[in-house]
Amino acid sequence: MEVINTFMTWIFKNRIGQIEKFKNNPLEIQREILFKLVHTAKDTEFGKKYHFRKISSYKDYNQWIPVHDYEAIMPYIQQTMKGQQNIIWPTPIHWFSKSSGTTSSRSKFIPVSPESLEDCHFKGGKDMLSLYVNNYPETKLFTGKSLSIGGSLQTNPLDFNKNSSSGDISAVIMRNLPKWAQLARTPSLEVALMSEWEEKIEKMAQETIKENVTSLTGVPTWTLVLIKKVLEITKSNNILEIWPNLEVFFHGAVAFGPYRNLFQNLINSKNMHYMETYNASEGFFGIQDQKNSEELLLMLDYGIFYEFIPMDGHNSHEPEIIPLDQVETGKNYAILISTNAGLWRYKIGDTVKFTSTRPYRFKISGRTKHFINAFGEELIVENAEKAIETTCKLTRSSISNFTAAPIYFGENQEQGTHEWIIEFVEFPEDNELFTRLLDEELRKVNSDYDAKRYRDMVLKLPIVHFAAEGLFEKWLKSKGKLGGQNKVPRLSNNRDYLEEISKLL
Repeated sequence: MEVINTFMTWIFKNRIGQIEKFKNNPLEIQREILFKLVHTAKDTEFGKKYHFRKISSYKDYNQWIPVHDYEAIMPYIQQTMKGQQNIIWPTPIHWFSKSSGTTSSRSKFIPVSPESLEDCHFKGGKDMLSLYVNNYPETKLFTGKSLSIGGSLQTNPLDFNKNSSSGDISAVIMRNLPKWAQLARTPSLEVALMSEWEEKIEKMAQETIKENVTSLTGVPTWTLVLIKKVLEITKSNNILEIWPNLEVFFHGAVAFGPYRNLFQNLINSKNMHYMETYNASEGFFGIQDQKNSEELLLMLDYGIFYEFIPMDGHNSHEPEIIPLDQVETGKNYAILISTNAGLWRYKIGDTVKFTSTRPYRFKISGRTKHFINAFGEELIVENAEKAIETTCKLTRSSISNFTAAPIYFGENQEQGTHEWIIEFVEFPEDNELFTRLLDEELRKVNSDYDAKRYRDMVLKLPIVHFAAEGLFEKWLKSKGKLGGQNKVPRLSNNRDYLEEISKLL
């Protein structure tokens, strides 16, 4: 295994030169991608409608191609789902990633072309390994297996063509992995793609206990559930008793900060590494490329052309749209993508804040529709997660999930407030202290919230419900959304989610 590890480490380190190329020439690479996308799709139905053959500059593209949310591009996707091809992309598309639809209640089906699988999702996975072995050259990663906690394949809707298939993006990727990658992962594909999550976790634990697991890949929430199940079965206190060679957790989908202490308690080792990725249904966008920084490197050569909408004008009738060379550090932007799967100027619903433009590094700051701005406080997910993380450290507590929503002014209520439901793994000793500290931390990270809290004139101290583990899982199960990429909305400007969950308290 040592020989294989040395060889694989050398193979993956060879990609670093290409990563350096797009870091040093980002605008040139992005320009090449835009015109390659337009040229490739010029004879599709979409390309003909918007005169792709006549596009000779970014100015043309900006003026002629409209911005699309899912509802706008859905008719083209539905045609493709029914088996019609050459609609949005010339290569036949038979796979669709089913998104939980975190910006709406309807499920979304995102096309996954052969090019997006190979040149985006697979390439992102390989680059994740390349950057890891470059940062940790003494790694023994390839002496064992990667434990992948993926989603599941779905029963197709009635309007799907018989040759089309769908599932969580992690399941679509896993189902299509090359043979060498299948041999390097665990559990078996049959178990990994199961849709019944309670049975799946049990079987994953039973299978993987016997393996030499050197890395974990998945969403923090479900990874924790699996680790606890393994510990329960083996009656162990530290997962390294089961997987002594475990050295890294590649994670994504939700912010890791609130979960860090939980993982460090369950994996008690200074040599354990944590590496964030940003891989969504629509594409693979970013990887944490530095040892001591949580910033993500924007991956610029995956067949995706990036544009951005400044969030301060996001809701205007004709929002300003800027290419990569015009972004500024410290500002919030909504992301627009054009991809090698036929998404054109598509709003993915996420917001980012650039921390550097040489190279382009960023942090995920939230969702375009997941925020609280009921009283002008403009509270975004990034603020909430940072405040929760700090409060947990100060109170020696740990959480597994949370959601929050406003309580609006009423007939007998002159001030508003925010109501939180927080699910704890380790409860704080003093609930009132936790609530007060959370409020203080929110005031520190958000000046608008702080202004509204001044002397309780607009916002009162938040209301916090302290819930035990299992509440959010119960809610997801009641909605038929247990497992996969389904997530609890962390902030909402209306009370629908919070009131549904509060009924289960």
